[in-house]
Amino acid sequence: MVMMSQKSEVKNRLVKKFDGYQSFQYLTPGKDYKPFQLPQSEKYRQTEEIELRDDQERIFETLLKYYPIVSLRDHGFVVPKNQEDIIAYCRQLHTAFDYEGLALSGVDVLFENFMDGISLLTSSNGLKWDDVILTLGIRYCDIAKQDTVYIARNYHDLLEAKGSNKMAILPSLEAASILENEVDRVDVLYGLGIRCLGITYNEANTLGSGLMEKQDGGLTRFGHRVVERMNRLGMVIDISHCGDQTSLDVIEASEAPVFITHAGARAVWNSPRMKSDEVLKACAEKGGVIGVCAAPNTTLSAKNPNEHTIKSVMEHLEYLIELVGIDHVGLGPDTFFGDHVGLQHAFDDMLSLSESHGEHFEESSYVKGLENPTEATKNMIRWMIKHGYPFQDIQKIIGGNALRVLKDILD
Repeated sequence: MVMMSQKSEVKNRLVKKFDGYQSFQYLTPGKDYKPFQLPQSEKYRQTEEIELRDDQERIFETLLKYYPIVSLRDHGFVVPKNQEDIIAYCRQLHTAFDYEGLALSGVDVLFENFMDGISLLTSSNGLKWDDVILTLGIRYCDIAKQDTVYIARNYHDLLEAKGSNKMAILPSLEAASILENEVDRVDVLYGLGIRCLGITYNEANTLGSGLMEKQDGGLTRFGHRVVERMNRLGMVIDISHCGDQTSLDVIEASEAPVFITHAGARAVWNSPRMKSDEVLKACAEKGGVIGVCAAPNTTLSAKNPNEHTIKSVMEHLEYLIELVGIDHVGLGPDTFFGDHVGLQHAFDDMLSLSESHGEHFEESSYVKGLENPTEATKNMIRWMIKHGYPFQDIQKIIGGNALRVLKDILD
């Protein structure tokens, strides 16, 4: 664990309101739910200290204090210490949500899908409708008991976060598989607070093809109906896990800009999980925003494939800026508290899934400099300051671009 410097202590005073609440503390462990061994303070560990000069430190503090910071994908979910516990832990509704860790992140607006546990309840047939309703309800109940985060339902709610010193959570779902073939379920999800919906996860569903499919048939007729309904309601469309043709079809079909909340550039790392130049440019030309992902073993770089660090992640950021322009790039780290890779392995093993990669690499257990939500966004900001990014460009990347598009969609 890296020891905190005096400058780090200054940084950590710039946090959100936190009242000490621990997830589900109104219940009794062992009686109301089964407790599991979870990581404690080590889950906030700082894996790389990005030192700044005093003048740069003032820029960092100014950004955190006055400018909205948006994470297009991160997770309050806490992964158990023991990998063998992960599936059993996720089979119960009462999974821990780390309010203190989110408060330390400095993020104002968080796209959170709440499905981290429920995804492990399912078979390869995908998420079940009732399970999603239960998971949303239990998480909303827990959120209602604390004073650090709140559920945002419109653009005005997002803007309130900075002034209230709280975090606005924009409820999201990773994929629309639970719609099956019922378009009115989009309205139900909207009524339950969902404001961002992915078209597919890695596999195909009734809307289109996921990025793991060998054949991408594009957006289906039902998928077109869903896109139209989401446009009417004012819901963010996410194509992070869609195949290339499905992504292009969604961008063309949507009247509103489309988000790629957490991905990277295939030109930097040749993997289906990354997006082609064609998709990236089409997204930007429609007015959309691309969030740079920092999940372990995703946004690697062919220059150094055997080490996943903030350097390789930010190589994707730099490439995207050059390709689509500064106005269409954001941050979507996609990090967890605890063993992210362990969670992914449990998920893949249970569903017999494995994302194929065009490049060979040695798996990293975490991304150095971007391991958790507490560290990730702040270090990405510090990296940009250290590398001489203009203040206005940083402001756009950390939230300005996303909020510009969200205003049009949510209102």
